Amino acid sequence: MMRIGLLLATNFAVLLVAGISLNFLFGSYITSAGLNLPVLLIYCAVFGFSGSLISLFLSKKMAKMSTGTEIITRARNADEQWLLDTVAELAQAAGIKMPEVGIFPAQQANAFATGWNKNDALVAVSLGLLQRFKKEEIKAVMAHEIGHVANGDMVTMTLIQGVMNTFVLFLTRIVVYAIDQFTRNEEGEGGLGFIAQMALTFVLDMVFGIIAHAIVAWFSRYREYRADHAGASLASSHAMIGALQRLKAESEMPNQMPSTLTAFGISGGRVSELFATHPPLDQRIEALRNQ
Repeated sequence: MMRIGLLLATNFAVLLVAGISLNFLFGSYITSAGLNLPVLLIYCAVFGFSGSLISLFLSKKMAKMSTGTEIITRARNADEQWLLDTVAELAQAAGIKMPEVGIFPAQQANAFATGWNKNDALVAVSLGLLQRFKKEEIKAVMAHEIGHVANGDMVTMTLIQGVMNTFVLFLTRIVVYAIDQFTRNEEGEGGLGFIAQMALTFVLDMVFGIIAHAIVAWFSRYREYRADHAGASLASSHAMIGALQRLKAESEMPNQMPSTLTAFGISGGRVSELFATHPPLDQRIEALRNQ
């Protein structure tokens, strides 16, 4: 969840800045004959993919800063040595270079993987998960995260987000232009005015951005099943199911899990299901049992 959450948060902020910047290029794609759709689409694609690409390239740095992750450069105890050896074993089995390995100081069971490509990645685990889970369960969690890396999920999600950003910027400006033309008289006078156009563009960017987020979240849920399958292949199906069951048990304990950042992508309830980046744990466990 943290991996996708950080990507989406950064992208959303950059998209907002891009949307405002794009408004100042009105003259470049609005002509006396109307909208120049090819030029508008190019502008929207440039700004749209800029947000997702910036998010991707900053993902490791942001993850380290926001979680307080400490990179293990040299094992200080047996647990850290075991973690390094386990990640190295999993990375080799998955056919990727050894990622950076880190631990972040959270008591909630959590883990994430990020990085701009599969051979320059970071995988990290929370201190709480490392302390409470069995070694075979920790290995399964790490295998799941390595699966994300090996499957190229960060790059894939970046491309999907770039397409969605382009859609948001492009559709918003077409709608605003159409409304502006509709409110003009036969002489072409009237219209929304610059301030009204800016305000309407901002609102529509947010509305369409929320719809786009739902689409990206759906695709993210699909990728989670693939990462679970990879975790089961790299560790074992029994261990992967056991890790998910342990996470489910912890999530159901009162006052144990924060609603804003739940372990391993546990969703926060029915209201947020549409925007959840991870499927319900029961569905993930059932999918592993049926594979």
